[in-house]
Amino acid sequence: MTRRVGFCSNRPARAPAARRQSGGQSCGRARHLSKGFTMIEVLVALAIIAVALAASLRAVGSLANGEADLHRRLLAGWSADNTLAQLRLTHAWPEVGSQSFDCSQGNLQLICTEHVTATPNPVFRRVEVSVTMPGHPGMLAQMVTVVPNESSRPL
Repeated sequence: MTRRVGFCSNRPARAPAARRQSGGQSCGRARHLSKGFTMIEVLVALAIIAVALAASLRAVGSLANGEADLHRRLLAGWSADNTLAQLRLTHAWPEVGSQSFDCSQGNLQLICTEHVTATPNPVFRRVEVSVTMPGHPGMLAQMVTVVPNESSRPL
């Protein structure tokens, strides 16, 4: 048996077409095709997932903070509205000036400040109620109304 270049000595010679179909493999050595992911690919994917999860946790924390602030502002708005409704229902003529008082809602400590000013029309007074939280800067709510003098109105 003659030996050909590029062929194994223990196998019979094959035609070039047969060699092309086998992918050019010779002497029983097959190309090793790996299935799955390399360690680097897995680590990169885990890093991308970690960054995405960190961003989503930050967003959820921000939403929770925003929800708590919105709840405080809602309760402060109710306190201001209650103060103005009480003033309208008593038909009282408020004195010009400012006064602060407790107007807590539930377990939320709130301070209401009522500021009464005169208007160009002497029959009306402007009443502004602002609500703050002790120890926190800024106002949570502010409402303004105009109150008529019910005692000077003819029946």
